[in-house]
Amino acid sequence: MFSAYRNGHFFCELTNAGAPLDPRIDLLRQRLNALPLDDLRARAAQAEQELYNLGITFTVYSDRDAIDRILPFDLVPRILTQPEWRHVEAGVKQRVKALNMFLWDIYHDQNVLKDGIIPRELVVGNANFCNAMMGLDVPGGTYIHIDGTDLVRDETGRFLVLEDNGRTPSGVSYVIENRHTTLRVMPDIASGIDLMPVDEYGMRLQDALSQVAPEGVDNPQVVLLSPGIYNSAYFEHVFLAREMGVPLVEGRDLVTENDRVYMRTTAGLRPVHSIYRRLNDDFLDPEAFDSSSMLGVPGLVRAYRKGNVTIANAIGTGVADDKAVYAYMPRIIQYYLSEEPILSNVETHICAEPEGLAYTLANLDKLVVKPVGESGGYGLLIGPHATKEELSDFSRKLKDDPANYISQPVVQLSVCPTLCETGLENRHVDLRPFAVTGKDTWVLPGGLSRVALKRGSLVVNSSQGGGSKDTWVLAS
Repeated sequence: MFSAYRNGHFFCELTNAGAPLDPRIDLLRQRLNALPLDDLRARAAQAEQELYNLGITFTVYSDRDAIDRILPFDLVPRILTQPEWRHVEAGVKQRVKALNMFLWDIYHDQNVLKDGIIPRELVVGNANFCNAMMGLDVPGGTYIHIDGTDLVRDETGRFLVLEDNGRTPSGVSYVIENRHTTLRVMPDIASGIDLMPVDEYGMRLQDALSQVAPEGVDNPQVVLLSPGIYNSAYFEHVFLAREMGVPLVEGRDLVTENDRVYMRTTAGLRPVHSIYRRLNDDFLDPEAFDSSSMLGVPGLVRAYRKGNVTIANAIGTGVADDKAVYAYMPRIIQYYLSEEPILSNVETHICAEPEGLAYTLANLDKLVVKPVGESGGYGLLIGPHATKEELSDFSRKLKDDPANYISQPVVQLSVCPTLCETGLENRHVDLRPFAVTGKDTWVLPGGLSRVALKRGSLVVNSSQGGGSKDTWVLAS
Protein backbone atom coordinates (compact mmCIF):
# COMPACT_ATOMS: atom_id res chain seq x y z
CA MET A 1 0.00 0.00 0.00
CA PHE A 2 2.79 2.47 0.86
CA SER A 3 5.35 1.33 -1.71
CA ALA A 4 4.25 3.97 -4.23
CA TYR A 5 3.13 6.62 -1.73
CA ARG A 6 5.10 9.86 -1.75
CA ASN A 7 4.37 12.90 0.41
CA GLY A 8 6.63 15.05 -1.78
CA HIS A 9 7.87 18.18 -0.01
CA PHE A 10 4.70 18.36 2.09
CA PHE A 11 4.44 17.42 5.77
CA CYS A 12 2.68 14.10 6.44
CA GLU A 13 1.89 12.74 9.90
CA LEU A 14 2.02 9.10 8.76
CA THR A 15 5.48 9.36 7.21
CA ASN A 16 6.89 12.42 9.03
CA ALA A 17 10.16 12.30 7.13
CA GLY A 18 13.20 13.18 9.21
CA ALA A 19 11.65 12.58 12.64
CA PRO A 20 11.28 9.41 14.74
CA LEU A 21 7.82 7.89 14.44
CA ASP A 22 5.70 6.96 17.41
CA PRO A 23 5.65 3.11 17.45
CA ARG A 24 1.85 3.19 17.17
CA ILE A 25 2.08 5.18 13.95
CA ASP A 26 4.49 2.61 12.60
CA LEU A 27 2.06 -0.14 13.65
CA LEU A 28 -0.77 1.59 11.77
CA ARG A 29 1.39 1.84 8.66
CA GLN A 30 2.32 -1.85 8.89
CA ARG A 31 -1.32 -2.88 9.17
CA LEU A 32 -2.39 -0.69 6.27
CA ASN A 33 0.55 -1.91 4.22
CA ALA A 34 -0.52 -5.52 4.74
CA LEU A 35 -4.01 -4.90 3.30
CA PRO A 36 -4.58 -5.84 -0.35
CA LEU A 37 -5.80 -2.83 -2.32
CA ASP A 38 -9.00 -4.64 -3.30
CA ASP A 39 -9.72 -5.30 0.38
CA LEU A 40 -9.39 -1.62 1.24
CA ARG A 41 -11.63 -0.69 -1.69
CA ALA A 42 -14.26 -3.17 -0.51
CA ARG A 43 -14.17 -1.70 2.98
CA ALA A 44 -14.45 1.81 1.55
CA ALA A 45 -17.55 0.75 -0.41
CA GLN A 46 -19.01 -0.78 2.78
CA ALA A 47 -18.36 2.47 4.67
CA GLU A 48 -20.03 4.54 1.95
CA GLN A 49 -23.08 2.26 1.98
CA GLU A 50 -23.34 2.55 5.77
CA LEU A 51 -23.17 6.32 5.63
CA TYR A 52 -25.87 6.33 2.97
CA ASN A 53 -28.11 4.01 5.01
CA LEU A 54 -27.68 6.22 8.08
CA GLY A 55 -28.65 9.30 6.10
CA ILE A 56 -25.40 11.11 6.84
CA THR A 57 -25.69 13.72 4.11
CA PHE A 58 -25.23 17.42 3.48
CA THR A 59 -26.84 19.75 0.96
CA VAL A 60 -25.24 21.60 -1.93
CA TYR A 61 -27.74 24.27 -2.95
CA SER A 62 -25.89 25.11 -6.16
CA ASP A 63 -26.26 21.59 -7.61
CA ARG A 64 -29.85 21.05 -8.72
CA ASP A 65 -29.16 17.49 -9.92
CA ALA A 66 -27.69 16.09 -6.69
CA ILE A 67 -28.74 18.25 -3.76
CA ASP A 68 -28.27 15.72 -0.93
CA ARG A 69 -24.85 14.09 -0.89
CA ILE A 70 -22.88 11.74 1.30
CA LEU A 71 -19.75 13.47 2.52
CA PRO A 72 -16.95 11.45 0.88
CA PHE A 73 -15.12 9.51 3.57
CA ASP A 74 -11.55 8.29 3.27
CA LEU A 75 -10.73 5.22 5.34
CA VAL A 76 -7.06 5.99 5.96
CA PRO A 77 -7.13 7.80 9.33
CA ARG A 78 -5.21 10.90 10.21
CA ILE A 79 -3.14 10.50 13.37
CA LEU A 80 -1.92 13.05 15.95
CA THR A 81 0.41 12.32 18.84
CA GLN A 82 -0.37 13.41 22.40
CA PRO A 83 2.20 16.28 22.41
CA GLU A 84 0.81 17.57 19.11
CA TRP A 85 -2.71 17.46 20.49
CA ARG A 86 -1.80 19.19 23.75
CA HIS A 87 -0.32 22.05 21.70
CA VAL A 88 -3.47 22.35 19.57
CA GLU A 89 -5.76 22.10 22.60
CA ALA A 90 -3.90 24.83 24.50
CA GLY A 91 -3.91 27.11 21.46
CA VAL A 92 -7.63 26.66 20.81
CA LYS A 93 -8.50 27.34 24.46
CA GLN A 94 -6.38 30.50 24.44
CA ARG A 95 -8.05 31.71 21.25
CA VAL A 96 -11.59 31.04 22.49
CA LYS A 97 -10.87 32.86 25.75
CA ALA A 98 -9.55 35.92 23.88
CA LEU A 99 -12.48 35.91 21.46
CA ASN A 100 -15.00 35.88 24.31
CA MET A 101 -13.18 38.76 26.06
CA PHE A 102 -13.09 40.66 22.77
CA LEU A 103 -16.84 40.22 22.24
CA TRP A 104 -17.63 41.29 25.81
CA ASP A 105 -15.52 44.41 25.34
CA ILE A 106 -16.95 45.53 21.99
CA TYR A 107 -20.48 45.16 23.34
CA HIS A 108 -19.64 47.06 26.54
CA ASP A 109 -16.79 49.59 27.06
CA GLN A 110 -15.08 49.12 23.67
CA ASN A 111 -11.63 49.64 25.19
CA VAL A 112 -9.99 47.66 22.38
CA LEU A 113 -11.31 50.27 19.95
CA LYS A 114 -10.44 53.27 22.14
CA ASP A 115 -6.89 51.98 22.53
CA GLY A 116 -6.49 51.59 18.77
CA ILE A 117 -5.78 47.86 18.83
CA ILE A 118 -8.25 47.30 16.00
CA PRO A 119 -9.89 49.92 13.74
CA ARG A 120 -13.30 51.02 15.05
CA GLU A 121 -14.99 50.86 11.65
CA LEU A 122 -13.87 47.27 11.17
CA VAL A 123 -15.96 46.35 14.22
CA VAL A 124 -18.93 48.74 14.49
CA GLY A 125 -19.23 48.91 10.71
CA ASN A 126 -19.18 45.13 10.40
CA ALA A 127 -22.37 43.61 9.00
CA ASN A 128 -22.39 41.14 11.90
CA PHE A 129 -22.12 43.79 14.63
CA CYS A 130 -25.43 43.81 16.54
CA ASN A 131 -26.53 46.95 18.36
CA ALA A 132 -29.12 44.92 20.27
CA MET A 133 -26.23 43.27 22.15
CA MET A 134 -24.82 46.52 23.56
CA GLY A 135 -24.73 46.41 27.34
CA LEU A 136 -26.12 42.88 27.54
CA ASP A 137 -24.37 40.79 30.21
CA VAL A 138 -24.31 37.26 28.86
CA PRO A 139 -23.94 34.47 31.49
CA GLY A 140 -20.32 33.76 32.34
CA GLY A 141 -19.13 36.23 29.70
CA THR A 142 -19.48 33.44 27.16
CA TYR A 143 -20.53 34.51 23.68
CA ILE A 144 -18.97 31.64 21.73
CA HIS A 145 -20.18 28.42 23.32
CA ILE A 146 -19.32 26.28 20.29
CA ASP A 147 -16.23 27.17 18.31
CA GLY A 148 -14.60 25.61 15.26
CA THR A 149 -11.03 26.79 14.61
CA ASP A 150 -9.72 25.90 11.16
CA LEU A 151 -6.06 24.85 11.30
CA VAL A 152 -3.52 23.85 8.68
CA ARG A 153 0.04 22.52 8.94
CA ASP A 154 2.81 23.99 6.83
CA GLU A 155 5.75 22.15 5.26
CA THR A 156 7.53 22.02 8.63
CA GLY A 157 4.51 20.58 10.44
CA ARG A 158 3.74 23.83 12.29
CA PHE A 159 0.02 24.37 13.06
CA LEU A 160 -1.39 27.67 11.77
CA VAL A 161 -4.86 29.16 12.23
CA LEU A 162 -6.59 29.66 8.90
CA GLU A 163 -9.82 31.14 10.26
CA ASP A 164 -12.19 31.21 13.22
CA ASN A 165 -15.78 29.95 13.17
CA GLY A 166 -17.71 31.47 16.05
CA ARG A 167 -21.23 31.79 14.65
CA THR A 168 -22.69 28.37 13.95
CA PRO A 169 -19.76 26.06 13.14
CA SER A 170 -20.79 22.76 11.59
CA GLY A 171 -19.20 19.36 11.01
CA VAL A 172 -18.86 17.84 14.47
CA SER A 173 -21.34 15.07 13.64
CA TYR A 174 -18.93 13.79 10.98
CA VAL A 175 -16.14 13.62 13.57
CA ILE A 176 -18.18 11.19 15.66
CA GLU A 177 -19.71 9.21 12.79
CA ASN A 178 -16.33 8.89 11.08
CA ARG A 179 -14.97 7.23 14.22
CA HIS A 180 -17.94 4.85 14.42
CA THR A 181 -17.57 3.96 10.74
CA THR A 182 -13.82 3.36 11.04
CA LEU A 183 -14.24 1.04 14.01
CA ARG A 184 -17.02 -0.89 12.23
CA VAL A 185 -15.26 -1.50 8.92
CA MET A 186 -11.61 -1.58 10.09
CA PRO A 187 -11.62 -3.03 13.63
CA ASP A 188 -8.43 -4.97 12.89
CA ILE A 189 -6.58 -1.79 11.92
CA ALA A 190 -7.53 0.05 15.13
CA SER A 191 -7.20 -2.93 17.48
CA GLY A 192 -4.87 -2.29 20.42
CA ILE A 193 -4.16 1.35 19.47
CA ASP A 194 -5.39 3.41 22.42
CA LEU A 195 -7.22 6.50 21.13
CA MET A 196 -8.76 9.47 22.91
CA PRO A 197 -12.55 9.08 22.65
CA VAL A 198 -14.92 11.42 20.80
CA ASP A 199 -18.28 10.11 22.03
CA GLU A 200 -18.71 12.49 24.97
CA TYR A 201 -19.28 15.59 22.82
CA GLY A 202 -23.06 15.55 23.20
CA MET A 203 -22.86 15.22 26.98
CA ARG A 204 -20.26 18.00 27.20
CA LEU A 205 -22.35 20.31 25.03
CA GLN A 206 -25.54 19.70 26.98
CA ASP A 207 -23.70 20.28 30.24
CA ALA A 208 -22.16 23.55 29.01
CA LEU A 209 -25.52 24.87 27.82
CA SER A 210 -27.03 24.00 31.20
CA GLN A 211 -24.20 25.85 32.97
CA VAL A 212 -24.96 29.10 31.12
CA ALA A 213 -28.74 28.95 31.57
CA PRO A 214 -30.35 31.87 33.45
CA GLU A 215 -29.58 31.91 37.16
CA GLY A 216 -31.99 30.31 39.59
CA VAL A 217 -33.05 27.45 37.29
CA ASP A 218 -32.40 24.06 38.88
CA ASN A 219 -33.07 21.83 35.86
CA PRO A 220 -32.63 23.94 32.71
CA GLN A 221 -34.48 22.94 29.56
CA VAL A 222 -32.09 22.98 26.58
CA VAL A 223 -33.37 22.81 22.99
CA LEU A 224 -31.71 22.80 19.57
CA LEU A 225 -33.32 25.33 17.22
CA SER A 226 -33.08 24.30 13.55
CA PRO A 227 -34.29 26.04 10.38
CA GLY A 228 -35.81 22.69 9.34
CA ILE A 229 -35.33 19.81 6.94
CA TYR A 230 -34.22 21.93 3.99
CA ASN A 231 -31.12 23.24 5.76
CA SER A 232 -27.78 21.93 4.46
CA ALA A 233 -26.76 20.63 7.91
CA TYR A 234 -30.12 19.19 9.00
CA PHE A 235 -28.64 15.74 9.54
CA GLU A 236 -26.25 17.29 12.07
CA HIS A 237 -29.11 19.05 13.88
CA VAL A 238 -30.92 15.73 14.34
CA PHE A 239 -27.70 14.01 15.35
CA LEU A 240 -26.72 16.59 17.98
CA ALA A 241 -30.19 16.81 19.51
CA ARG A 242 -30.11 13.04 19.94
CA GLU A 243 -26.56 13.09 21.34
CA MET A 244 -27.52 15.79 23.86
CA GLY A 245 -30.86 14.20 24.69
CA VAL A 246 -32.76 17.46 24.06
CA PRO A 247 -35.74 18.38 21.85
CA LEU A 248 -35.09 19.41 18.24
CA VAL A 249 -37.37 22.37 17.53
CA GLU A 250 -38.15 24.85 14.79
CA GLY A 251 -39.25 28.44 15.27
CA ARG A 252 -42.91 27.50 15.09
CA ASP A 253 -42.44 25.17 18.08
CA LEU A 254 -41.44 28.06 20.35
CA VAL A 255 -43.44 31.01 21.64
CA THR A 256 -42.70 33.97 23.92
CA GLU A 257 -45.01 35.13 26.71
CA ASN A 258 -44.15 37.91 29.18
CA ASP A 259 -40.60 37.95 27.79
CA ARG A 260 -40.07 34.27 28.49
CA VAL A 261 -39.63 31.45 25.97
CA TYR A 262 -41.81 28.35 25.94
CA MET A 263 -41.93 25.18 23.88
CA ARG A 264 -45.24 23.87 22.60
CA THR A 265 -45.85 20.29 23.74
CA THR A 266 -48.85 17.97 23.84
CA ALA A 267 -49.05 18.70 27.57
CA GLY A 268 -49.04 22.47 27.08
CA LEU A 269 -46.31 25.12 27.18
CA ARG A 270 -42.99 24.14 28.73
CA PRO A 271 -40.31 26.73 29.72
CA VAL A 272 -37.10 26.86 27.67
CA HIS A 273 -33.90 28.19 29.24
CA SER A 274 -31.04 27.56 26.76
CA ILE A 275 -31.29 27.53 22.96
CA TYR A 276 -28.56 26.06 20.79
CA ARG A 277 -29.47 27.83 17.59
CA ARG A 278 -28.38 26.63 14.16
CA LEU A 279 -29.69 29.56 12.16
CA ASN A 280 -28.19 32.97 11.49
CA ASP A 281 -28.90 36.16 13.44
CA ASP A 282 -31.09 37.67 10.73
CA PHE A 283 -33.65 34.87 10.99
CA LEU A 284 -33.82 34.51 14.79
CA ASP A 285 -36.53 37.06 15.59
CA PRO A 286 -38.72 38.79 12.98
CA GLU A 287 -39.44 41.57 15.48
CA ALA A 288 -35.74 42.43 15.94
CA PHE A 289 -34.19 41.52 12.57
CA ASP A 290 -35.67 40.38 9.26
CA SER A 291 -39.43 40.92 9.54
CA SER A 292 -40.07 38.45 6.71
CA SER A 293 -38.37 35.54 8.52
CA MET A 294 -40.62 32.52 9.06
CA LEU A 295 -37.86 30.56 10.82
CA GLY A 296 -37.43 32.49 14.04
CA VAL A 297 -39.34 33.26 17.22
CA PRO A 298 -41.09 36.65 17.62
CA GLY A 299 -39.99 38.29 20.87
CA LEU A 300 -36.92 36.07 21.35
CA VAL A 301 -34.50 39.01 21.57
CA ARG A 302 -36.66 40.72 24.22
CA ALA A 303 -36.55 37.55 26.34
CA TYR A 304 -32.81 37.31 25.73
CA ARG A 305 -32.13 40.89 26.81
CA LYS A 306 -34.21 40.36 29.95
CA GLY A 307 -31.93 37.45 30.88
CA ASN A 308 -34.73 34.88 30.70
CA VAL A 309 -33.10 32.69 28.06
CA THR A 310 -29.56 31.96 26.84
CA ILE A 311 -28.79 31.76 23.13
CA ALA A 312 -25.75 29.80 21.96
CA ASN A 313 -23.84 31.05 20.18
CA ALA A 314 -24.74 34.56 21.27
CA ILE A 315 -26.17 37.02 18.79
CA GLY A 316 -23.51 39.20 17.16
CA THR A 317 -20.64 36.72 17.39
CA GLY A 318 -20.09 36.95 13.63
CA VAL A 319 -17.83 39.95 14.22
CA ALA A 320 -15.29 37.64 15.85
CA ASP A 321 -14.93 35.28 12.91
CA ASP A 322 -14.83 37.96 10.25
CA LYS A 323 -11.75 37.34 8.10
CA ALA A 324 -10.56 40.93 8.47
CA VAL A 325 -10.85 40.82 12.27
CA TYR A 326 -8.93 37.53 12.11
CA ALA A 327 -5.85 39.47 10.98
CA TYR A 328 -5.83 41.31 14.32
CA MET A 329 -6.16 38.19 16.50
CA PRO A 330 -2.47 38.11 17.56
CA ARG A 331 -2.86 41.67 18.86
CA ILE A 332 -6.20 40.83 20.48
CA ILE A 333 -4.67 37.87 22.34
CA GLN A 334 -1.80 40.01 23.57
CA TYR A 335 -4.16 42.85 24.56
CA TYR A 336 -6.52 40.78 26.71
CA LEU A 337 -4.28 37.97 27.95
CA SER A 338 -0.79 39.52 27.87
CA GLU A 339 0.38 36.32 26.16
CA GLU A 340 1.94 35.41 22.85
CA PRO A 341 -0.39 33.38 20.61
CA ILE A 342 0.18 29.64 21.01
CA LEU A 343 -1.16 29.10 17.48
CA SER A 344 0.02 31.62 14.90
CA ASN A 345 -2.09 33.14 12.16
CA VAL A 346 -1.30 32.72 8.51
CA GLU A 347 0.26 36.01 7.32
CA THR A 348 -2.68 38.18 6.24
CA HIS A 349 -3.00 41.36 4.17
CA ILE A 350 -6.13 43.48 4.67
CA CYS A 351 -7.21 44.92 1.35
CA ALA A 352 -9.22 47.67 3.09
CA GLU A 353 -5.83 49.17 4.00
CA PRO A 354 -3.92 50.87 1.13
CA GLU A 355 -0.73 48.91 1.80
CA GLY A 356 -2.61 45.61 1.88
CA LEU A 357 -4.46 46.37 -1.35
CA ALA A 358 -1.32 47.47 -3.17
CA TYR A 359 0.58 44.34 -2.09
CA THR A 360 -2.33 42.08 -3.07
CA LEU A 361 -2.74 43.60 -6.53
CA ALA A 362 1.01 43.41 -7.16
CA ASN A 363 1.20 39.75 -6.12
CA LEU A 364 -2.23 38.45 -7.11
CA ASP A 365 -0.80 35.44 -8.96
CA LYS A 366 0.99 34.27 -5.79
CA LEU A 367 -1.76 34.77 -3.17
CA VAL A 368 -5.03 33.30 -1.94
CA VAL A 369 -7.67 36.06 -1.83
CA LYS A 370 -10.84 35.59 0.24
CA PRO A 371 -14.03 37.61 0.68
CA VAL A 372 -14.30 38.49 4.38
CA GLY A 373 -17.93 37.48 4.87
CA GLU A 374 -18.10 34.22 2.90
CA SER A 375 -17.61 30.63 4.07
CA GLY A 376 -17.53 27.21 2.45
CA GLY A 377 -14.77 28.11 0.00
CA TYR A 378 -17.03 30.35 -2.07
CA GLY A 379 -15.74 33.46 -3.83
CA LEU A 380 -12.03 32.89 -3.24
CA LEU A 381 -9.16 33.10 -5.70
CA ILE A 382 -6.10 30.85 -5.58
CA GLY A 383 -3.64 32.94 -7.56
CA PRO A 384 -1.15 30.25 -8.67
CA HIS A 385 -4.02 28.16 -10.07
CA ALA A 386 -5.90 31.02 -11.74
CA THR A 387 -5.92 31.90 -15.44
CA LYS A 388 -4.89 35.34 -16.72
CA GLU A 389 -8.55 36.14 -17.34
CA GLU A 390 -9.53 35.13 -13.79
CA LEU A 391 -6.70 37.25 -12.35
CA SER A 392 -7.82 40.23 -14.41
CA ASP A 393 -11.46 39.85 -13.37
CA PHE A 394 -10.52 39.48 -9.70
CA SER A 395 -8.26 42.53 -9.88
CA ARG A 396 -11.29 44.59 -10.91
CA LYS A 397 -13.33 43.17 -8.01
CA LEU A 398 -10.58 44.11 -5.59
CA LYS A 399 -10.40 47.69 -6.85
CA ASP A 400 -14.20 48.06 -6.78
CA ASP A 401 -14.62 46.74 -3.22
CA PRO A 402 -11.28 46.34 -1.44
CA ALA A 403 -12.84 46.24 2.06
CA ASN A 404 -14.48 42.92 1.14
CA TYR A 405 -11.20 41.03 0.77
CA ILE A 406 -8.10 39.79 2.54
CA SER A 407 -5.15 37.97 1.00
CA GLN A 408 -2.74 35.35 2.30
CA PRO A 409 0.28 33.51 0.92
CA VAL A 410 -0.32 30.00 -0.37
CA VAL A 411 0.47 27.72 2.56
CA GLN A 412 2.01 24.37 1.61
CA LEU A 413 -0.77 22.42 3.34
CA SER A 414 0.19 19.10 4.90
CA VAL A 415 -0.99 15.90 3.26
CA CYS A 416 -2.34 12.51 4.28
CA PRO A 417 -2.35 9.19 2.41
CA THR A 418 -5.74 8.95 0.70
CA LEU A 419 -7.33 6.10 -1.25
CA CYS A 420 -7.47 7.08 -4.92
CA GLU A 421 -7.83 5.33 -8.27
CA THR A 422 -4.23 4.13 -8.36
CA GLY A 423 -3.88 3.35 -4.65
CA LEU A 424 -2.65 5.64 -1.88
CA GLU A 425 -1.81 9.17 -2.98
CA ASN A 426 -1.14 12.34 -1.00
CA ARG A 427 -4.01 14.80 -0.64
CA HIS A 428 -4.06 18.09 1.23
CA VAL A 429 -5.91 18.29 4.56
CA ASP A 430 -6.94 20.79 7.22
CA LEU A 431 -8.27 20.32 10.76
CA ARG A 432 -11.24 21.85 12.58
CA PRO A 433 -11.11 21.16 16.34
CA PHE A 434 -14.37 21.91 18.17
CA ALA A 435 -14.34 23.70 21.53
CA VAL A 436 -17.30 23.77 23.92
CA THR A 437 -17.44 26.55 26.49
CA GLY A 438 -19.72 26.88 29.50
CA LYS A 439 -17.98 27.94 32.68
CA ASP A 440 -14.74 26.62 31.19
CA THR A 441 -13.61 25.25 27.82
CA TRP A 442 -13.27 21.64 26.66
CA VAL A 443 -11.88 20.68 23.25
CA LEU A 444 -13.06 17.53 21.46
CA PRO A 445 -9.95 15.35 20.91
CA GLY A 446 -9.04 15.52 17.24
CA GLY A 447 -11.61 17.30 15.14
CA LEU A 448 -12.85 17.28 11.58
CA SER A 449 -10.07 16.54 9.10
CA ARG A 450 -11.24 17.68 5.68
CA VAL A 451 -9.41 16.39 2.63
CA ALA A 452 -9.15 17.84 -0.88
CA LEU A 453 -9.92 14.83 -3.06
CA LYS A 454 -8.71 16.37 -6.31
CA ARG A 455 -5.00 15.94 -6.97
CA GLY A 456 -3.14 19.15 -6.17
CA SER A 457 -6.24 20.97 -4.92
CA LEU A 458 -6.01 23.11 -1.79
CA VAL A 459 -9.80 23.47 -1.37
CA VAL A 460 -11.06 21.03 1.24
CA ASN A 461 -14.63 22.33 1.71
CA SER A 462 -17.39 19.75 1.28
CA SER A 463 -19.35 22.19 -0.89
CA GLN A 464 -16.35 22.30 -3.25
CA GLY A 465 -15.88 18.53 -3.56
CA GLY A 466 -13.84 17.79 -0.45
CA GLY A 467 -14.21 14.80 1.86
CA SER A 468 -13.27 13.89 5.43
CA LYS A 469 -11.15 11.50 7.48
CA ASP A 470 -11.28 10.03 10.96
CA THR A 471 -8.82 11.94 13.16
CA TRP A 472 -7.02 9.81 15.72
CA VAL A 473 -5.42 11.35 18.79
CA LEU A 474 -3.14 8.83 20.45
CA ALA A 475 -3.81 8.47 24.18
CA SER A 476 -0.99 9.09 26.63
